Amino acid sequence: MSGGTALATSEVRLFVRLLNEGTDVVRPATGTFVGRDVVRLEAPAGYDPADEEWEFPPGSEVRCVAEVWGGRQILVARSMASAASLGV
Repeated sequence: MSGGTALATSEVRLFVRLLNEGTDVVRPATGTFVGRDVVRLEAPAGYDPADEEWEFPPGSEVRCVAEVWGGRQILVARSMASAASLGV
């Protein structure tokens, strides 16, 4: 990500990797910035963990990176956030 630190109340669209899909696939999600490059994932309406296994479940605080997928730049959750990345 670029452009500095986002406000803690900023909502963002990002992508989360789905596990056990047979191919590398990401799904859109929303979250709220809680630190620099760190987002708390929100559960979408009707979320069912039995239908989709997210790499990081809703409620997780994740570190995000900008990546190019299908010729466009998207924000992808890539690791769990640590206390240090939250500025704690």
